[in-house]
Amino acid sequence: MTRQAAVAGAILLASCAVLAAPKGNSKQAGTLPRYGMLVYSDLCIHPDSGEFGGQRITLQRFAEVDTVLYEYTAGGLSWPVVASDVTIDTRGQQFYFTVQPPDEDERIINAKVVEGGRAIMLDGGYCGDESLPMRLPLVKDFGRKAGSCRACPAPKIHQEKEQEPLPDSGSTKTAGL
Repeated sequence: MTRQAAVAGAILLASCAVLAAPKGNSKQAGTLPRYGMLVYSDLCIHPDSGEFGGQRITLQRFAEVDTVLYEYTAGGLSWPVVASDVTIDTRGQQFYFTVQPPDEDERIINAKVVEGGRAIMLDGGYCGDESLPMRLPLVKDFGRKAGSCRACPAPKIHQEKEQEPLPDSGSTKTAGL
């Protein structure tokens, strides 16, 4: 009985140690993993021309350094631009990097992790409107066919003008009455 009790006690002790051990996957939902590769993309195909539209950001997280490859469209899909000054906040909820595409000015791109890590939002510039952020979903199926591009929404300035009532052409105003 003593031997059986010792074995049972050892099994019980080992089970308690396993349950008390810290979990290896303690990553918060909605944050970037510390290691690995993530691809965020809104690449699509314009139905009329058959050309690509959109952007793709590939974030590579290594022990030594974090890197970003940035691709965008300018008629056709660009060559990847290797970003400099990649900075990821300690919580893994936001990152920014600097790119200088050929024949363009250097710019900083800021990305915020949203939807539990399933997408990132880039600061303004969507469809030429600086107030509209760009949403790039996380790519999970690398073999999928690119979808069709959607038309840009009408600019807010035009929408406001369309909603304003038109002056009545039959009425006359007299000053000073």
